[in-house]
Amino acid sequence: MSSPEIASLSWGQMKVKGCSTTYKDCKVWPGGSRTWDWRETGTNHSPGVQPADLEEVVKKGVETVVIGRGMSEALQVPPSTVDYLKKNGIDVLVLQTEKAVVEYNALAARGVKVGGVFHSTC
Repeated sequence: MSSPEIASLSWGQMKVKGCSTTYKDCKVWPGGSRTWDWRETGTNHSPGVQPADLEEVVKKGVETVVIGRGMSEALQVPPSTVDYLKKNGIDVLVLQTEKAVVEYNALAARGVKVGGVFHSTC
């Protein structure tokens, strides 16, 4: 199962190819995507992305996770989150969201089992 292409990104809006939903923040993995609702894990810009935000994506058997920190990189990614991914044998890229989407799409196009979480505002 391949990772879906992120078809478009603009401030506050993301579209994933093959999905009719417009996301503000989203999670993607091989074969699917859904809204990334920060309220599920109590996530805020600081301390930022938590392992709990990534568990669902990790369980999909990804090799690489791309984290989009927002357009102005306001979303933090603590070392404990990066460590969580590395301990699970997963490569991680932490980038500004526009760059993260480009990198994610390039990996997906090469057939890498890539997942990601993307913040589309600040």
